[in-house]
Amino acid sequence: MNPAFGPAQIRDLTEIFVNKSCEVRDIWASRIIYSGKDAARIDTYSDLLKMTLDVIGLAGFNYEFKSLSGGEQPDSLHKAYSDLRRQTISGLKIYFIIWYLFPLSRKAPSSVQRATDKAVSEMRSIGTRLLAAMKRDVMEAQKAQTAHTQVQLDDNATPDTLPNRALLTLLVQANMRPDLPESQRLSDNDVIDQIRTFLVAGHETTSNATAWCLHALSQAPEVQQKLRDELWALPSDNPTMDELQALPYLDMVVRETLRMYTPVPSIQRIAMKDDVIPLETPVTDIHGKIHREIRMPKGTAVDVPILALNRSKAIWGEDALEFRPDRWENIPEAAKRIPGVWGNMMTFLGGPRACIGYRFSLVEIKALLFILIRAFEFEMAVPADRVLKGSAGIVRPTIRGEEEKGPQMPLMVRLHKHGECQSPQA
Repeated sequence: MNPAFGPAQIRDLTEIFVNKSCEVRDIWASRIIYSGKDAARIDTYSDLLKMTLDVIGLAGFNYEFKSLSGGEQPDSLHKAYSDLRRQTISGLKIYFIIWYLFPLSRKAPSSVQRATDKAVSEMRSIGTRLLAAMKRDVMEAQKAQTAHTQVQLDDNATPDTLPNRALLTLLVQANMRPDLPESQRLSDNDVIDQIRTFLVAGHETTSNATAWCLHALSQAPEVQQKLRDELWALPSDNPTMDELQALPYLDMVVRETLRMYTPVPSIQRIAMKDDVIPLETPVTDIHGKIHREIRMPKGTAVDVPILALNRSKAIWGEDALEFRPDRWENIPEAAKRIPGVWGNMMTFLGGPRACIGYRFSLVEIKALLFILIRAFEFEMAVPADRVLKGSAGIVRPTIRGEEEKGPQMPLMVRLHKHGECQSPQA
Protein backbone atom coordinates (compact mmCIF):
# COMPACT_ATOMS: atom_id res chain seq x y z
CA MET A 1 0.00 0.00 0.00
CA ASN A 2 2.98 2.34 0.40
CA PRO A 3 2.97 3.65 -3.20
CA ALA A 4 -0.54 5.06 -2.72
CA PHE A 5 0.57 7.22 0.22
CA GLY A 6 3.80 8.74 -1.07
CA PRO A 7 4.36 12.51 -1.34
CA ALA A 8 3.63 12.53 -5.09
CA GLN A 9 0.24 10.93 -4.59
CA ILE A 10 -0.73 13.26 -1.72
CA ARG A 11 0.38 16.19 -3.86
CA ASP A 12 -2.15 15.11 -6.51
CA LEU A 13 -4.92 14.92 -3.88
CA THR A 14 -4.34 18.36 -2.35
CA GLU A 15 -6.79 20.00 -4.73
CA ILE A 16 -9.55 17.80 -3.28
CA PHE A 17 -8.59 18.91 0.25
CA VAL A 18 -8.67 22.58 -0.71
CA ASN A 19 -11.92 22.44 -2.68
CA LYS A 20 -13.77 20.63 0.10
CA SER A 21 -12.36 23.11 2.64
CA CYS A 22 -13.80 25.89 0.50
CA GLU A 23 -17.19 24.18 0.62
CA VAL A 24 -17.10 24.28 4.42
CA ARG A 25 -16.05 27.93 4.30
CA ASP A 26 -18.94 28.87 2.01
CA ILE A 27 -21.49 27.00 4.15
CA TRP A 28 -20.33 28.76 7.32
CA ALA A 29 -20.24 32.15 5.60
CA SER A 30 -23.84 31.66 4.45
CA ARG A 31 -24.97 30.80 7.97
CA ILE A 32 -23.36 33.94 9.36
CA ILE A 33 -24.95 36.12 6.69
CA TYR A 34 -28.40 34.56 7.10
CA SER A 35 -28.23 34.94 10.89
CA GLY A 36 -28.33 38.71 10.45
CA LYS A 37 -25.60 39.07 13.08
CA ASP A 38 -21.86 39.51 12.91
CA ALA A 39 -21.29 36.00 14.26
CA ALA A 40 -23.11 32.68 14.35
CA ARG A 41 -22.88 29.70 16.68
CA ILE A 42 -21.77 26.76 14.53
CA ASP A 43 -21.18 23.14 15.45
CA THR A 44 -17.83 22.94 13.73
CA TYR A 45 -17.40 19.24 14.55
CA SER A 46 -20.45 18.19 12.54
CA ASP A 47 -19.43 19.97 9.35
CA LEU A 48 -15.79 18.96 9.61
CA LEU A 49 -16.94 15.35 9.97
CA LYS A 50 -18.95 15.67 6.75
CA MET A 51 -16.06 17.33 4.95
CA THR A 52 -13.52 14.64 5.82
CA LEU A 53 -16.00 11.92 4.83
CA ASP A 54 -16.42 13.57 1.43
CA VAL A 55 -12.63 13.82 1.09
CA ILE A 56 -11.90 10.19 1.93
CA GLY A 57 -14.68 9.10 -0.44
CA LEU A 58 -13.14 10.98 -3.36
CA ALA A 59 -9.46 10.61 -2.50
CA GLY A 60 -9.79 7.08 -1.15
CA PHE A 61 -11.88 5.36 -3.79
CA ASN A 62 -13.34 7.97 -6.14
CA TYR A 63 -16.74 7.81 -4.43
CA GLU A 64 -19.11 10.77 -3.99
CA PHE A 65 -20.71 10.88 -0.53
CA LYS A 66 -21.99 14.47 -0.96
CA SER A 67 -22.24 14.82 2.83
CA LEU A 68 -21.66 18.57 2.80
CA SER A 69 -24.21 19.33 0.10
CA GLY A 70 -27.01 17.75 2.17
CA GLY A 71 -30.65 17.70 1.15
CA GLU A 72 -30.39 14.18 -0.25
CA GLN A 73 -31.00 10.77 1.24
CA PRO A 74 -27.64 9.20 2.15
CA ASP A 75 -26.56 6.47 -0.23
CA SER A 76 -26.12 2.90 0.97
CA LEU A 77 -22.37 3.17 1.67
CA HIS A 78 -22.86 6.40 3.62
CA LYS A 79 -25.65 4.81 5.63
CA ALA A 80 -23.65 1.63 6.30
CA TYR A 81 -20.66 3.59 7.56
CA SER A 82 -22.85 5.93 9.65
CA ASP A 83 -24.53 2.93 11.27
CA LEU A 84 -21.14 1.40 12.03
CA ARG A 85 -19.86 4.64 13.54
CA ARG A 86 -23.03 5.13 15.62
CA GLN A 87 -22.71 1.64 17.09
CA THR A 88 -19.06 2.30 17.92
CA ILE A 89 -19.89 5.49 19.82
CA SER A 90 -23.03 4.39 21.63
CA GLY A 91 -22.62 0.77 22.49
CA LEU A 92 -19.26 -0.76 21.75
CA LYS A 93 -17.59 0.31 25.00
CA ILE A 94 -20.37 -1.23 27.11
CA TYR A 95 -20.36 -4.31 24.86
CA PHE A 96 -16.65 -4.93 25.43
CA ILE A 97 -16.97 -4.44 29.19
CA ILE A 98 -19.67 -7.13 29.29
CA TRP A 99 -17.63 -9.30 26.89
CA TYR A 100 -14.61 -9.04 29.20
CA LEU A 101 -16.39 -9.55 32.55
CA PHE A 102 -18.82 -12.26 31.49
CA PRO A 103 -17.14 -14.82 29.18
CA LEU A 104 -20.40 -16.74 28.60
CA SER A 105 -21.86 -13.63 26.93
CA ARG A 106 -19.37 -14.03 24.07
CA LYS A 107 -21.34 -17.00 22.72
CA ALA A 108 -24.47 -14.93 22.04
CA PRO A 109 -24.20 -11.94 19.69
CA SER A 110 -25.47 -8.70 21.20
CA SER A 111 -27.68 -6.16 19.43
CA VAL A 112 -24.57 -4.01 19.00
CA GLN A 113 -22.71 -6.89 17.36
CA ARG A 114 -25.64 -7.74 15.08
CA ALA A 115 -25.99 -4.13 13.95
CA THR A 116 -22.24 -3.88 13.42
CA ASP A 117 -22.15 -7.11 11.42
CA LYS A 118 -25.00 -5.85 9.22
CA ALA A 119 -23.21 -2.56 8.50
CA VAL A 120 -19.92 -4.34 7.75
CA SER A 121 -21.70 -6.77 5.42
CA GLU A 122 -23.27 -3.88 3.48
CA MET A 123 -19.90 -2.12 3.21
CA ARG A 124 -18.27 -5.30 1.88
CA SER A 125 -21.04 -5.72 -0.70
CA ILE A 126 -20.51 -2.20 -1.99
CA GLY A 127 -16.74 -2.66 -1.82
CA THR A 128 -17.00 -5.70 -4.05
CA ARG A 129 -18.71 -3.61 -6.75
CA LEU A 130 -16.16 -0.79 -6.38
CA LEU A 131 -13.28 -3.24 -6.68
CA ALA A 132 -14.71 -4.77 -9.86
CA ALA A 133 -14.98 -1.31 -11.43
CA MET A 134 -11.42 -0.41 -10.39
CA LYS A 135 -10.04 -3.62 -11.86
CA ARG A 136 -11.70 -2.79 -15.19
CA ASP A 137 -10.18 0.71 -15.11
CA VAL A 138 -6.71 -0.63 -14.38
CA MET A 139 -6.88 -3.28 -17.10
CA GLU A 140 -8.06 -0.72 -19.66
CA ALA A 141 -5.21 1.61 -18.67
CA GLN A 142 -2.69 -1.23 -18.97
CA LYS A 143 -3.99 -2.09 -22.44
CA ALA A 144 -3.78 1.55 -23.49
CA GLN A 145 -0.24 1.81 -22.17
CA THR A 146 0.76 -1.37 -24.05
CA ALA A 147 -0.72 -0.01 -27.27
CA HIS A 148 1.12 3.27 -26.73
CA THR A 149 4.48 1.49 -26.63
CA GLN A 150 3.73 -0.35 -29.88
CA VAL A 151 2.70 2.58 -32.08
CA GLN A 152 4.23 5.94 -32.91
CA LEU A 153 2.05 8.79 -31.68
CA ASP A 154 2.00 12.27 -33.18
CA ASP A 155 3.41 15.19 -31.22
CA ASN A 156 0.08 16.11 -29.59
CA ALA A 157 -1.03 12.60 -28.60
CA THR A 158 -0.75 11.19 -25.08
CA PRO A 159 -1.34 7.68 -23.78
CA ASP A 160 -4.48 6.89 -21.84
CA THR A 161 -3.97 6.82 -18.09
CA LEU A 162 -5.98 5.76 -15.10
CA PRO A 163 -9.29 7.66 -14.95
CA ASN A 164 -8.65 8.62 -11.31
CA ARG A 165 -5.79 8.66 -8.82
CA ALA A 166 -7.78 7.45 -5.81
CA LEU A 167 -5.76 5.60 -3.20
CA LEU A 168 -7.65 2.35 -3.67
CA THR A 169 -7.20 2.53 -7.44
CA LEU A 170 -3.45 2.89 -6.98
CA LEU A 171 -3.51 -0.06 -4.59
CA VAL A 172 -5.35 -2.18 -7.16
CA GLN A 173 -2.88 -1.08 -9.83
CA ALA A 174 0.09 -2.10 -7.66
CA ASN A 175 -1.61 -5.39 -6.79
CA MET A 176 -2.15 -6.23 -10.49
CA ARG A 177 1.43 -5.64 -11.63
CA PRO A 178 2.57 -8.56 -13.83
CA ASP A 179 5.96 -8.66 -12.10
CA LEU A 180 4.48 -8.95 -8.58
CA PRO A 181 5.08 -12.42 -7.06
CA GLU A 182 1.83 -14.26 -6.39
CA SER A 183 2.79 -14.68 -2.73
CA GLN A 184 2.79 -10.88 -2.32
CA ARG A 185 -0.61 -10.19 -3.89
CA LEU A 186 -3.52 -9.15 -1.70
CA SER A 187 -6.69 -11.17 -2.04
CA ASP A 188 -9.88 -9.44 -3.17
CA ASN A 189 -11.13 -9.65 0.41
CA ASP A 190 -7.98 -7.91 1.66
CA VAL A 191 -8.42 -5.10 -0.86
CA ILE A 192 -12.12 -4.68 -0.04
CA ASP A 193 -11.27 -4.44 3.66
CA GLN A 194 -9.18 -1.38 2.88
CA ILE A 195 -12.38 0.58 2.12
CA ARG A 196 -13.39 0.23 5.76
CA THR A 197 -9.82 0.97 6.82
CA PHE A 198 -9.75 4.19 4.77
CA LEU A 199 -13.11 5.29 6.17
CA VAL A 200 -12.29 4.62 9.81
CA ALA A 201 -8.63 5.68 9.87
CA GLY A 202 -8.77 8.52 7.35
CA HIS A 203 -12.01 10.22 8.24
CA GLU A 204 -12.94 10.99 11.85
CA THR A 205 -9.40 11.32 13.18
CA THR A 206 -8.71 14.27 10.87
CA SER A 207 -12.00 16.08 11.54
CA ASN A 208 -11.52 15.48 15.25
CA ALA A 209 -8.02 16.99 15.27
CA THR A 210 -9.16 20.03 13.28
CA ALA A 211 -12.11 20.67 15.62
CA TRP A 212 -9.82 20.53 18.65
CA CYS A 213 -7.40 22.87 16.88
CA LEU A 214 -10.16 25.46 16.38
CA HIS A 215 -11.11 24.98 20.04
CA ALA A 216 -7.52 25.70 21.11
CA LEU A 217 -7.19 28.71 18.79
CA SER A 218 -10.47 30.11 20.16
CA GLN A 219 -8.83 30.30 23.58
CA ALA A 220 -5.57 31.75 22.23
CA PRO A 221 -6.51 34.78 20.07
CA GLU A 222 -2.89 35.88 19.79
CA VAL A 223 -1.92 32.48 18.34
CA GLN A 224 -4.91 32.58 16.03
CA GLN A 225 -3.93 36.02 14.72
CA LYS A 226 -0.27 35.11 14.30
CA LEU A 227 -1.34 32.09 12.25
CA ARG A 228 -3.77 34.18 10.20
CA ASP A 229 -1.04 36.72 9.41
CA GLU A 230 1.20 33.95 8.06
CA LEU A 231 -1.59 32.43 5.97
CA TRP A 232 -2.55 35.75 4.42
CA ALA A 233 1.09 36.37 3.52
CA LEU A 234 0.85 33.53 0.99
CA PRO A 235 -0.37 35.08 -2.30
CA SER A 236 -2.64 32.19 -3.23
CA ASP A 237 -6.24 31.19 -2.56
CA ASN A 238 -5.61 27.61 -3.70
CA PRO A 239 -2.37 26.47 -2.06
CA THR A 240 -0.44 23.45 -3.26
CA MET A 241 0.89 20.78 -0.92
CA ASP A 242 4.38 22.26 -1.16
CA GLU A 243 3.09 25.74 -0.28
CA LEU A 244 1.21 24.40 2.75
CA GLN A 245 4.24 22.43 3.91
CA ALA A 246 6.42 25.56 3.64
CA LEU A 247 4.39 27.55 6.23
CA PRO A 248 6.39 27.22 9.49
CA TYR A 249 3.86 28.56 11.98
CA LEU A 250 1.03 26.52 10.46
CA ASP A 251 3.25 23.47 10.91
CA MET A 252 3.88 24.36 14.57
CA VAL A 253 0.15 24.85 15.24
CA VAL A 254 -0.64 21.45 13.71
CA ARG A 255 2.15 19.77 15.67
CA GLU A 256 0.97 21.30 18.94
CA THR A 257 -2.62 20.30 18.20
CA LEU A 258 -1.66 16.68 17.55
CA ARG A 259 0.44 16.69 20.72
CA MET A 260 -2.22 18.21 22.99
CA TYR A 261 -5.33 16.73 21.35
CA THR A 262 -4.23 13.36 20.06
CA PRO A 263 -7.27 11.89 18.24
CA VAL A 264 -6.44 8.31 19.27
CA PRO A 265 -5.24 8.47 22.92
CA SER A 266 -3.88 4.93 23.08
CA ILE A 267 -3.50 1.81 20.99
CA GLN A 268 -2.82 -1.81 21.73
CA ARG A 269 -0.13 -4.09 20.40
CA ILE A 270 0.38 -7.83 20.94
CA ALA A 271 3.81 -9.41 21.62
CA MET A 272 4.43 -11.89 18.80
CA LYS A 273 7.23 -13.66 20.70
CA ASP A 274 8.76 -13.85 24.17
CA ASP A 275 10.81 -10.74 24.84
CA VAL A 276 12.52 -8.70 27.54
CA ILE A 277 12.02 -4.92 27.60
CA PRO A 278 14.83 -2.95 29.32
CA LEU A 279 13.74 0.06 31.40
CA GLU A 280 15.58 3.36 31.14
CA THR A 281 14.40 4.20 34.65
CA PRO A 282 14.11 1.29 37.14
CA VAL A 283 10.75 0.93 38.93
CA THR A 284 9.91 -0.43 42.37
CA ASP A 285 6.84 -2.63 42.72
CA ILE A 286 4.44 -2.74 45.69
CA HIS A 287 6.62 -5.39 47.35
CA GLY A 288 9.69 -3.16 47.24
CA LYS A 289 11.42 -5.13 44.51
CA ILE A 290 13.36 -3.08 41.94
CA HIS A 291 12.83 -3.94 38.26
CA ARG A 292 15.23 -2.93 35.50
CA GLU A 293 13.43 -4.88 32.80
CA ILE A 294 10.02 -6.30 32.02
CA ARG A 295 9.57 -9.85 30.79
CA MET A 296 7.03 -9.98 27.98
CA PRO A 297 5.63 -13.47 27.21
CA LYS A 298 4.30 -14.11 23.71
CA GLY A 299 0.67 -12.97 23.41
CA THR A 300 0.93 -10.21 26.02
CA ALA A 301 -1.26 -7.19 25.22
CA VAL A 302 0.57 -3.87 25.54
CA ASP A 303 -1.13 -0.49 25.66
CA VAL A 304 0.82 2.35 24.02
CA PRO A 305 -0.29 5.47 25.98
CA ILE A 306 0.02 7.99 23.15
CA LEU A 307 -1.73 10.92 24.86
CA ALA A 308 0.12 10.37 28.14
CA LEU A 309 3.46 10.47 26.30
CA ASN A 310 2.44 13.57 24.36
CA ARG A 311 1.51 15.40 27.58
CA SER A 312 4.24 14.07 29.84
CA LYS A 313 5.95 16.81 31.86
CA ALA A 314 9.03 14.60 32.11
CA ILE A 315 9.34 14.85 28.31
CA TRP A 316 7.83 18.24 27.44
CA GLY A 317 8.48 20.30 30.57
CA GLU A 318 6.26 21.88 33.21
CA ASP A 319 4.11 23.60 30.58
CA ALA A 320 3.28 20.29 28.87
CA LEU A 321 -0.46 20.81 29.47
CA GLU A 322 -0.46 24.22 27.78
CA PHE A 323 -1.23 24.82 24.10
CA ARG A 324 1.94 26.64 23.01
CA PRO A 325 2.93 26.21 19.32
CA ASP A 326 6.14 28.19 19.83
CA ARG A 327 7.59 25.27 21.78
CA TRP A 328 8.34 23.62 18.41
CA GLU A 329 11.03 26.18 17.68
CA ASN A 330 13.21 24.40 20.23
CA ILE A 331 11.83 21.16 21.62
CA PRO A 332 13.29 19.49 24.74
CA GLU A 333 16.05 16.94 24.36
CA ALA A 334 13.83 14.23 25.85
CA ALA A 335 11.29 14.75 23.06
CA LYS A 336 13.95 14.30 20.37
CA ARG A 337 14.38 10.66 21.44
CA ILE A 338 10.74 9.70 20.85
CA PRO A 339 10.78 7.19 17.97
CA GLY A 340 7.59 8.35 16.27
CA VAL A 341 7.31 8.43 12.48
CA TRP A 342 6.48 12.17 12.60
CA GLY A 343 6.89 15.20 14.80
CA ASN A 344 8.80 13.72 17.78
CA MET A 345 5.49 12.21 18.91
CA MET A 346 3.77 8.84 18.93
CA THR A 347 0.57 10.34 17.49
CA PHE A 348 1.13 8.42 14.24
CA LEU A 349 3.10 5.69 16.04
CA GLY A 350 6.48 4.49 14.78
CA GLY A 351 8.27 1.57 13.18
CA PRO A 352 6.91 -0.68 10.41
CA ARG A 353 3.35 -0.46 11.80
CA ALA A 354 3.21 3.33 11.94
CA CYS A 355 0.22 5.12 10.43
CA ILE A 356 0.62 4.80 6.67
CA GLY A 357 -1.68 7.77 6.00
CA TYR A 358 0.01 10.41 8.15
CA ARG A 359 0.97 12.61 5.17
CA PHE A 360 -2.62 12.48 3.92
CA SER A 361 -3.95 13.59 7.30
CA LEU A 362 -1.39 16.38 7.82
CA VAL A 363 -1.94 18.00 4.43
CA GLU A 364 -5.72 17.76 4.81
CA ILE A 365 -5.62 19.45 8.23
CA LYS A 366 -3.34 22.18 6.89
CA ALA A 367 -5.63 22.80 3.90
CA LEU A 368 -8.63 23.13 6.23
CA LEU A 369 -6.86 25.54 8.56
CA PHE A 370 -5.51 27.59 5.64
CA ILE A 371 -8.99 28.17 4.21
CA LEU A 372 -10.90 28.56 7.50
CA ILE A 373 -8.49 30.74 9.49
CA ARG A 374 -8.15 33.18 6.58
CA ALA A 375 -11.93 33.44 6.28
CA PHE A 376 -13.11 33.48 9.90
CA GLU A 377 -12.38 34.49 13.48
CA PHE A 378 -13.22 31.88 16.11
CA GLU A 379 -14.32 32.38 19.72
CA MET A 380 -15.65 30.04 22.40
CA ALA A 381 -19.43 29.52 22.36
CA VAL A 382 -19.48 27.83 25.78
CA PRO A 383 -17.09 28.02 28.75
CA ALA A 384 -14.01 25.90 28.18
CA ASP A 385 -14.69 23.77 31.26
CA ARG A 386 -17.94 22.56 29.69
CA VAL A 387 -16.07 21.01 26.74
CA LEU A 388 -15.52 17.37 27.65
CA LYS A 389 -13.26 14.80 26.07
CA GLY A 390 -15.48 11.80 25.46
CA SER A 391 -13.85 8.65 24.15
CA ALA A 392 -14.81 5.48 22.34
CA GLY A 393 -11.46 4.88 20.70
CA ILE A 394 -11.31 8.51 19.53
CA VAL A 395 -11.34 11.59 21.81
CA ARG A 396 -14.57 13.21 20.64
CA PRO A 397 -15.66 16.58 22.06
CA THR A 398 -18.96 16.75 23.96
CA ILE A 399 -20.60 19.50 25.99
CA ARG A 400 -21.43 19.09 29.68
CA GLY A 401 -25.19 19.24 30.07
CA GLU A 402 -25.72 18.39 26.39
CA GLU A 403 -24.31 14.87 26.32
CA GLU A 404 -27.51 13.54 24.74
CA LYS A 405 -26.67 15.53 21.59
CA GLY A 406 -23.56 13.46 21.05
CA PRO A 407 -20.17 14.79 19.87
CA GLN A 408 -20.11 18.50 19.03
CA MET A 409 -17.78 21.49 19.08
CA PRO A 410 -19.86 24.69 19.06
CA LEU A 411 -17.90 27.88 18.36
CA MET A 412 -18.83 31.47 17.64
CA VAL A 413 -17.70 32.11 14.08
CA ARG A 414 -17.49 35.55 12.43
CA LEU A 415 -16.24 36.62 9.01
CA HIS A 416 -12.73 38.02 9.04
CA LYS A 417 -12.50 41.44 7.39
CA HIS A 418 -10.04 40.15 4.78
CA GLY A 419 -11.90 36.87 4.26
CA GLU A 420 -14.44 37.68 1.57
CA CYS A 421 -15.47 34.25 0.31
CA GLN A 422 -15.06 33.20 -3.25
CA SER A 423 -16.40 30.07 -4.86
CA PRO A 424 -14.04 27.08 -5.01
CA GLN A 425 -13.88 27.54 -8.78
CA ALA A 426 -12.76 31.16 -8.54
